[in-house]
Amino acid sequence: MSGHSKWSTIKRKKSAEDAKRGKIFTRIAREITLAARSGGGDPDTNPSLRLSIEKARGANMPKDNIERAVKRGTGELEGGTLEEVIYEGYAPHGVALLVKCLTDNRNRTLSEVRRVFNRSGGNLAEAGAVAWMFDTKGYIAVARDDMDPDDIFMMAVEAGAEDVEISEDFVEVYTEPSDLHWVREGLVGRGLTVEDAELSQVPKTMMTLGEKETLQLMTMIESLEELDDVQQVYSNLDISEEILAMV
Repeated sequence: MSGHSKWSTIKRKKSAEDAKRGKIFTRIAREITLAARSGGGDPDTNPSLRLSIEKARGANMPKDNIERAVKRGTGELEGGTLEEVIYEGYAPHGVALLVKCLTDNRNRTLSEVRRVFNRSGGNLAEAGAVAWMFDTKGYIAVARDDMDPDDIFMMAVEAGAEDVEISEDFVEVYTEPSDLHWVREGLVGRGLTVEDAELSQVPKTMMTLGEKETLQLMTMIESLEELDDVQQVYSNLDISEEILAMV
């Protein structure tokens, strides 16, 4: 379940240099704007906005940036109209991909996503062709911080987690979508360090490829994630700890 999410979490943790941080800020700001537009500008009554703001604070995004993003969403500041669009497709070897985008120009975004698929030997698919392979889940990455993973496991279960997976650096907690905020709050209240919390598309089954093929697929996913309009890429590729250590 967790191969690609672990890889994404590790990459986010490593992307501290200014150029990368600027791109992270742009992506989070778009999330905040869309959440505020959809559910209002009060994080106390808008769980999606609250999660996006918490993510922004975790990335050390300046307070002024957060406030401007909220105001763009509520219409208090002018800004491009954003919409969420998810493209579905297959990478080489039949690996399923969901590409989540926030865009103010669908034609531009589709053209850029299609170019990466074509260049990498994959192909875009019709809506619904891939989405059925994934479930929407709350996803929380918790730092182990030299704690006994069994203790973290029990804390997560007590906080309302649906599933828990333990790796060398992180404990990954999965929840029902509606429980994400409350489980996150429960973990923080128990003194755990939450590295990331978001709604995620979790594959129902995973595909395992050889080392060469896996690295090629990871390069394709990274190319998609480098596109300005792409927020997240989900796949059913199982990435081993050994291959994760190579990147």
